[in-house]
Amino acid sequence: MHVAITGADLLTCHGGTDSTFAALAKGVDGSQNLMFYDTDRINVTRGYHVEDSTDAESEPPLRAGRWLARCVLGAVRQAGVDPAAERVSVIVGTGLRELRAMERWALDGIPVRRRDLHFTTAVREVLPEVTEVITVSNACSASGHALALAQDLLAAGEADAVVAAGCDAMSESMLTMIGRVADAPTPALRPFQEGRAGVLLGEGAVAVVLRRAADAGPGALATVLATGLSCDAHHETAPDVDGIVAAMRDAHRRAEVTPHDIGLVLAHGTGTALNDPTESAALDTVFAGAAPGPLVTGIKGAIGHTSGSAALMSLLVAAWAMRSGSVPATAGLAEPIEAAAGLRLVIGDPAPCDARVAQVNAFGFGGVNAVSVIGVDR
Repeated sequence: MHVAITGADLLTCHGGTDSTFAALAKGVDGSQNLMFYDTDRINVTRGYHVEDSTDAESEPPLRAGRWLARCVLGAVRQAGVDPAAERVSVIVGTGLRELRAMERWALDGIPVRRRDLHFTTAVREVLPEVTEVITVSNACSASGHALALAQDLLAAGEADAVVAAGCDAMSESMLTMIGRVADAPTPALRPFQEGRAGVLLGEGAVAVVLRRAADAGPGALATVLATGLSCDAHHETAPDVDGIVAAMRDAHRRAEVTPHDIGLVLAHGTGTALNDPTESAALDTVFAGAAPGPLVTGIKGAIGHTSGSAALMSLLVAAWAMRSGSVPATAGLAEPIEAAAGLRLVIGDPAPCDARVAQVNAFGFGGVNAVSVIGVDR
């Protein structure tokens, strides 16, 4: 069943929705020197911070939940939804939840209530009358899975509106993990770039309000045609071409589209040694024979890898690009890897676009993949 996006809000290292879209259009790299961490020890020096502190030594508590609450409230207000009068569920996709709060408890003795590690508290502080708050911790495709669950709730008639959301803040353990697989600190996240040095973390939150398309009325931002899922369990961290292809084809089948119908792909594009050639191979497989193929871009070079928020952030950018007729270039990309030679990557300047249907890729550790197909009217 098709569902309509009737409200949305976004927070990244560039600020809110409008400022983020403006930065993407200009190809601005939003990375900066890391705050709050001993960069020599973790072997990571840069990241894409949400600037909610001017003091590199003073880290606000429970940052992810506060960003989430802001975006959920903003999206609900834009949609005109009243949780007191309707059944409104909130499904939050996250990779790390409030892991940073646990680290600070363990390392610095700053206690945290266990209930605050789930996002019910944060959401109910701004929307106390929502029916339920569900947290899905599904690695870097989490908000894509939240979107799929939201579609299912609406299709089953279990809610009148659903807020699908994502949020994540950096954590020392996640930064340490990416630092340990790099010989030297990564200077920039450069998706699909020859000689790329690896991933950098971003952070932020995103929320979209969904209704059944038949109930939404005019003015929807976009229509979610379908979300395809796969869990290939190929490896703890390495992506698998077959698992990714399965998610793409599942999305196309559910959306009742063919590769020829898709004019734009928002790639997962993490700038890592494994993701970029694997994703390129999967796109080559799925879009073989659909010449000239869709435009392909990615946003992580501009906002970092935002973990559980990544899928929905890319989805909003895909909708914005199709509605504006301009696709932002992939920040940091100048010379594509050989594996991506067959893709129509957007490089350097924004590309004109008359697409009405887009595909959004999101892949997570363990092979939890989510691929969404959306459409717009212009």
